[in-house]
Amino acid sequence: MPEKTFTFEEANTILPVLDSLLKRAMDAKQTMEDADEEFEGIGHKVFLNGGTFLDVEYLARRKAEREKAILSLKDTIDEIHSTGVQVKDLDTGLLDFPCMVEGETVLLCWKYGESHEIAHWHGMEEGFAGRKPIAQLRIKRKKKPEQPN
Repeated sequence: MPEKTFTFEEANTILPVLDSLLKRAMDAKQTMEDADEEFEGIGHKVFLNGGTFLDVEYLARRKAEREKAILSLKDTIDEIHSTGVQVKDLDTGLLDFPCMVEGETVLLCWKYGESHEIAHWHGMEEGFAGRKPIAQLRIKRKKKPEQPN
């Protein structure tokens, strides 16, 4: 059982903050991957040419950018996890929110770029492939107060 569980309302309330954090983590991961790809290409070029002149200053800056991205990625994921939310996939931006429903833990499931409200859920063992519409989940929602006319 997860340490923290969310109500539907709590998960949706924290979603805008997580959207921003997730974007930061995804950008950091992309920066790291771009640098890795560039370094791999340079290494391949050096190998094929039997050596070559390198712009050492540029490569040092690029390495520093990569290291900064790795640190940002780690810190951001730690920040997300500290809320009790689970990062499932950084490539697609997939987050799961543990939620208790009728004594059973399920996962409210949100993907980066979806609406600003959680619209899917799945069981603990089902994963993304087992996503179902939130309407199929019997969760107790707080009624919104009626607006005066």
